[in-house]
Amino acid sequence: MPTLNWSFFTNHFHVLICLARKPDQPLRKVALSVGITERAVQRIIADLEEAGYLSRERVGRQNAYHLHLDAPLQDELESGRTIGQILEVMASAPRDGIDLDDDTVLENWTVGEHGSEV
Repeated sequence: MPTLNWSFFTNHFHVLICLARKPDQPLRKVALSVGITERAVQRIIADLEEAGYLSRERVGRQNAYHLHLDAPLQDELESGRTIGQILEVMASAPRDGIDLDDDTVLENWTVGEHGSEV
């Protein structure tokens, strides 16, 4: 099978999947998993919060994210479905690759000229 340079899901949905799996993980780990910068994850979280898909709660020095699983999807093609229904399938699927619970995955993380980079 050829390698694709596109995805069926947007980065917004990838961030939701990561937060569904572990709502209190640092955004650095979300960025690493999705393959985008930490700044991009922050912008996506702001979008998702504004749209009513999640809320954040300050817990000590970190944020915990609460997904609003009953929030309906906005697109006409997905109307009648909630993010909870989609995430139920995706978040429970086994995942090969980076173990985000292993803090050693961040050893090669650097802060570049334009923000956090891998």
